[in-house]
Amino acid sequence: MKRTKKIIALSLVMILILSSLSMAGCGKKKGEPVTLTLYSQTANYSGEQIGWFAKVLLDKFNVILKIVKDDEGVFTTRMESNNLGDIVYFNSSSEDYKTAVENGMLMDWNEDDLLTDNGPDIKEHMQKAIEKNIGLTESGKLYGIAGDIATSAGDHQTYFYHPDIRWDLYAAVGYPKVDTLEDLIPVFKSMKEICPTSDSGKETYAVSTFKDWDGDMVMNVKATSALYGYDEFGLGMYDCNTQTWQGCLDNGSIYFRLLRFYHDLYANDLLDPDSMTQGYDGANEDYIDGAAFWSLFTFMSSMAYNTEDHLNAGKAMYALPVGDQNTISYGLNVYGNPCVWTIGASTQYPELCMEIIDWLATPEGSMTMYYGPQGLCWDYDDSGKTILTDLGLACRNDKQTEMTGDGYSGTWSDGTFQANATTWSIDSSNPESNGETYNYVNWASYQATQNYDVLNDWRNFTGFTTPDEYLDSRSHTVSIATPYTLEARSEELDVVWQQVTQTIKDESWRAIYAESDDEYNNIVKGMVDKANEYGYADCVKFMQGQAANRKAAEDKVLAQ
Repeated sequence: MKRTKKIIALSLVMILILSSLSMAGCGKKKGEPVTLTLYSQTANYSGEQIGWFAKVLLDKFNVILKIVKDDEGVFTTRMESNNLGDIVYFNSSSEDYKTAVENGMLMDWNEDDLLTDNGPDIKEHMQKAIEKNIGLTESGKLYGIAGDIATSAGDHQTYFYHPDIRWDLYAAVGYPKVDTLEDLIPVFKSMKEICPTSDSGKETYAVSTFKDWDGDMVMNVKATSALYGYDEFGLGMYDCNTQTWQGCLDNGSIYFRLLRFYHDLYANDLLDPDSMTQGYDGANEDYIDGAAFWSLFTFMSSMAYNTEDHLNAGKAMYALPVGDQNTISYGLNVYGNPCVWTIGASTQYPELCMEIIDWLATPEGSMTMYYGPQGLCWDYDDSGKTILTDLGLACRNDKQTEMTGDGYSGTWSDGTFQANATTWSIDSSNPESNGETYNYVNWASYQATQNYDVLNDWRNFTGFTTPDEYLDSRSHTVSIATPYTLEARSEELDVVWQQVTQTIKDESWRAIYAESDDEYNNIVKGMVDKANEYGYADCVKFMQGQAANRKAAEDKVLAQ
């Protein structure tokens, strides 16, 4: 009897303790939300995260997220204030990241078992990315993980660069043969003649771009080199076929060829004249509106334009590689990309920050980040295959689709994760699915929904079902995935670098907008002369060393 009373007494005590803990937990959830700042160097937006993703964070973590993008001077200002943010996402593991580490601005994830206690999924599944980060600095400490991490090495990502063209217009002008990039210009002129205005009545152009993402060179110029097997690398291009580097201002460089291409677009009234002054949003709106009909980037072409309304009307953007194209794709990388997820040393909520990053690194978190809430936008069927719900499919077809149900509001586009950051690569395998990746375009369920006249016309013309199958059948190059990252520049070289790169960007834009061939040639010559005066040769010497290191890292991977 006494034993029974003791058991009952202990049980009552345990019930009271558990009840107390439960109430404490509920009280925390019902309390004031915690506001966290996420400083993202890849974001295109500043302000509070809104829409469906904001509701997910509030429901799951009781967190309101404030996004800070990397405008000019933001990093310096935040360093001076001794507060980079609660969560910090760097666009590179070199300059700013290493400066932050050296100045004690980032938290060591192993201190007080932060990763072990609050990041179990990262610790278990991202070991290679952890090893890479520890090797980035001489401290031997762990300050974060990269983005775009692959679950296993091998194969390559879905092609990021197609490029895409307005297929209905291309068909309407007779599917002209295009042997080189330059051969596109007369095709574009013919397309503009039959489609001079957009959906909203604006003048059409072949290309609309922006300068927000210029970096060390003009963004569209350097990125177009990817159609020829080059990877942007510092102040020039790395030829992934020959494993050699060329400076952007070298005689006969791919940069000069492509700079001339964009100038020729402008000279033929095929480049939106607002390109140099508008931001990402302005250019993206042009593609959504049908005001531009060729782009390198799938997210700004087919993913933006191919809405249900356009597809049903026989309008779409699909891949059209030119004859001499040698498209680059990127090998799946277990070490991740050059970006870095970190936690600011001044945060009052390190555990909460770690829990959020860790959740984003789970299948549920990644799928939510890519497609929205589970059950509302996507789910798994009885066989474990991934499916989009009707709402999820509508959001894929039209980013302006209203989010409805379960208390959600606003459009899909309004609520997308504004940090513009990833954890798992979208082409990595999703271990919670039945043998599928995170990328919906390759899901069997999605392919079964794609039946449009304009798509079938593209398929009949190419003989393939998807753009990746088409590009894989043609000349292409895979950039080898390694843990290599650019080294930090010295302070002296950094001063030179900033002067040289600013000159290249400013003068490249002037050359694009030149009103004659003579003016174009004079501007280019002046750009080279001025860059040389500032010390372009010192930048080249540094990059040649970096290229040798990259090649050594690639050779090591190939030898394994």
